[in-house]
Order: sequence, then C-alpha cells, then structure tokens
Amino acid sequence: MEEPEMQLKVKKVTDKFTESMYVLANEPSVALYRLQEHVRRSLPELAQHKSDMQSWEEQSQGAIYTVEYACSAIKNMTDSSVYFKSIDSLLKHAIAMKDQLNAAQGRSAVAPQGKNPPASS
Repeated sequence: MEEPEMQLKVKKVTDKFTESMYVLANEPSVALYRLQEHVRRSLPELAQHKSDMQSWEEQSQGAIYTVEYACSAIKNMTDSSVYFKSIDSLLKHAIAMKDQLNAAQGRSAVAPQGKNPPASS
C-alpha cells in the first residue's frame, strides 16, 4: 500500500474510534453512573452539614429565647420603678411613724417616774 492511502485509512480508523469513544463516554447510562458516583461521594458530607446546621439552629433558638426572656425581665424591672418609689415613700412614712411612737412612748415612760408614789405606813 501506498503511504498516503495508508495515512487516510489510519485517519479514518482513528476518527471512527474517537467518535465511538465520544459517544460511549457521553451515553446517558454513563452520565447516570457518573451522577450516582458524585451523589455517593457527596451525600455523607452533605448529611453532616445538615446535621451541623440543625444543631446550630437549636442552639440559636435557645439563645434567642434567653435574650428575649432577659429583655422582658429588664422591661418589667423598668416598669416596676413606680412600685419601688411607692414602697420607698411608704417605708419612709413608716419610719417616721415609728419615730413618733418611740418619742411618745419615751415621754409617757418619763412621766410616771417623775411622780412620787404614795408612801405606805
């Protein structure tokens, strides 16, 4: 055979072989196999990420509840300042009344001692 003829036949064979390999590599069943392999390799990592995210979500929900509860407690404390002021004034009033009672008892206790009791014979 002649050299150019041989090169033409070799080129045709290699072209056909390349085309066959291209068709075979891109066949739908091969694509599905590659997809399956990708999912098989990726799924455990994705499942771990999902588990981590759920755990973080639970922790976040707990922290949010704690912050909301603390904000509510602080708001209630600021709202109760009226009651504390009322308690303060009532305590001051009670102390003043106690001081008045103590002063009155002190005067009445001093008065009987100042009198001379009748002498008995």
